[in-house]
Amino acid sequence: TLHTTQTRAHTMVFSLPYVPANTSSWGPPKDEDINNPNNPMNKWANLPYAPYSRGDRISGRSADFTSTWKSNNDRNDGRRTRESSSGKNANEEFQYKVEKSEQASFQLVDTAKAPKRFVAPAKKRAQQQSRLRQLNARARGGNEQQKDTGRYNQPQRTRRRNNWGKGGNNRRNWHHRVDRQASVAVKADWVVVDEITFPILSKQRSEDLPSEEDLFSCGFLDQYNDAYERVTSKTAVPLKRFENKEFYPVTTTDDPVIENLAIEQSGNVFATDVILAHLMASPRSVIPWDIVVQKLPNGTLFFDKRDSSQFDFLTVSETANQPPLRSDDDPEGINSPERLSLEATTINQNFSQQILRQSKTPNNQSHRKNFDLPNPFYDEDDGAANGMEPASVAYKYRRFTLGDIKLVCRCELHGLVQKRGEEQTMTAFALNEWDSKLSGGINWRDKIDTQRGAVLATELKNNSCKLAKWTAQSILAGADQMKIGYVSRVTKSNAYEHVILATQFYKPKEFAQQTTLSVNNMWGIVKMLVEFFGGKDEGKYVIMRDPNKPILRIFSVPPSTFEEDDNDEEDEE
Repeated sequence: TLHTTQTRAHTMVFSLPYVPANTSSWGPPKDEDINNPNNPMNKWANLPYAPYSRGDRISGRSADFTSTWKSNNDRNDGRRTRESSSGKNANEEFQYKVEKSEQASFQLVDTAKAPKRFVAPAKKRAQQQSRLRQLNARARGGNEQQKDTGRYNQPQRTRRRNNWGKGGNNRRNWHHRVDRQASVAVKADWVVVDEITFPILSKQRSEDLPSEEDLFSCGFLDQYNDAYERVTSKTAVPLKRFENKEFYPVTTTDDPVIENLAIEQSGNVFATDVILAHLMASPRSVIPWDIVVQKLPNGTLFFDKRDSSQFDFLTVSETANQPPLRSDDDPEGINSPERLSLEATTINQNFSQQILRQSKTPNNQSHRKNFDLPNPFYDEDDGAANGMEPASVAYKYRRFTLGDIKLVCRCELHGLVQKRGEEQTMTAFALNEWDSKLSGGINWRDKIDTQRGAVLATELKNNSCKLAKWTAQSILAGADQMKIGYVSRVTKSNAYEHVILATQFYKPKEFAQQTTLSVNNMWGIVKMLVEFFGGKDEGKYVIMRDPNKPILRIFSVPPSTFEEDDNDEEDEE
């Protein structure tokens, strides 16, 4: 009895599993007992299942927060990519998923320590530097084709340090960067009409050059003094001051002759040679400037300048790598941009008169040629009372016809010269040396006699825009010769005394070719601007060069703009 009781205590109850009966065929029946709790289909109905083959590698975890990091590492490591590419994202159903609201507030904190940077021992670094010096020495000792490779064999940090010590381009551009101010303040009621980049201006071309026609000639011209052809650095001539000569930088709308020509409808575009030459050479400009354009109801255009602008003052080292800068210690110093501009303008005016023959008596005018009309800006009563006389300048009013464009321009000539028994007209301009060390040029007194081409090449680099404007003015005036003088200070610290070191004649069109100044591009720029304003409404516009970007901005301004400044000047007078 005891044995039977113990056997029953250890006996386990065994129940048969659910086996559906199929009376029609082998296997489980199609219609199973869904309500039966032992039905395995009900037990595993909501269990996710991802099928895979034996060759697939199961990757991923129930809560895998590093799957993105692992996938990035897999892309960087080709070996691990090949091993895990077959099983990647194969079992996404098993990965932990959270709602977007919870995901936004979740942050992963990485407590792993960053690996320490490996630094080679001092002895090892010395060996590497010695090895680099040997490689560079071998490169320098090779042929000319292998000389430049020594610099590239250096480490990047070494090259950067060497460039800094030698005044590399990056350091130079950073140190001499100039943030200039606009030539005129833009007001709130000005509206930007268009923007034109300098590359677009440089690509303009006029297939046909305009036809030229002389309308009027005013003033007089004196003969050129041939003695200045023999001037050298050893026989330098002091530059004189002509304080009794008057120059008239009159703008377009203030010219009485242009006013009469506009009334007679002799053209549909009016300008001066200085304004047109500035537009033609505008892609080379660096210093900001502005030009006023007025369009009348009949479509006539007037290109003007503001009376209070610095438009008539010459620039100095405008396109140089190291242009003159204003010093905070001495803002009014002789080498400040404003003082240099005034000095260059005065030199240019005095030089244009000194190289001409001067009569010893006022009545002797055998060397002078008078044109049909007198100087339109000279007042004989005021001039005689003050002992002033007009400078030797002839104003030629010329009409250029380019298709439907009839442009009337006032041009200037400065003298007459005899070339091979023929009388030719000339223009005269002066380049000035102020400080060769500060301007980045060469000493003129050492090179002007033997290497004048090198001096001119340096000036073409430092004053590209100014020389292009002079060339354009000479071409517009139809001058046969362009005289360029080389004027230098007596001493670097004296901005009031100068000497003429040399002079040189150039033919304007040939000089334009030598300085890569395209006449077709010059007229292409003018044609583009005239056609642009021809499609606009009547009113007043301003063409402004951006002070720090190579862009021309065109503004539409109220008709009364700049008239207040003119009224203030009249009240002061």
